[in-house]
Amino acid sequence: MSGDFYAEPLEWGHGEQVFEAFLEPTCPFSVKALRKLIPFLARVGEDTIRVRIWLQSQPWHMFSPVICRAVLAASTMEDGREKALRVLNAVADHREEFEFEHHAIGPNRDATPNDILARIVEYSGIDVLNVFDAKELEQVIKKHSKYSRQNGIHVSPTFMVNGLIDPSLGSGDDIETWAERFIQS
Repeated sequence: MSGDFYAEPLEWGHGEQVFEAFLEPTCPFSVKALRKLIPFLARVGEDTIRVRIWLQSQPWHMFSPVICRAVLAASTMEDGREKALRVLNAVADHREEFEFEHHAIGPNRDATPNDILARIVEYSGIDVLNVFDAKELEQVIKKHSKYSRQNGIHVSPTFMVNGLIDPSLGSGDDIETWAERFIQS
């Protein structure tokens, strides 16, 4: 890779307030949250808020590091933010093909990381394979991990509002509940 290696931040909107979601792509609760982020942004308004996604790889989701790396590989391409979102949505749409039953059993025990990557390419239409191997990608992965650790994030999904963890918000909340934190009456 060249010296112009760049991963587009997974951020939408340009408001002063910030809603950060720490997600693991195969976590069912993270999937629920992921599906609400763009509609939430539309509800609150791009001029009001910035929505950021940070990837929170978790060891009990066995292919988590491979999938997170693939998402971040997509973020380095042209229109990277949108391509990364397509990869996240593709994994969410086919979650059972990327996860183990009860985190340890099932047909995915026979899958290799290359099988998982092939599924990502097939379902998303994004060829992450060329970037997946890039040594520079490690710094992007470490940035996500470091930011999570620095903020005391250990599980997904976790939400931060304007730099502070907000344990009152959850993936089961409706968009209006999230919006109440940002819209001034």
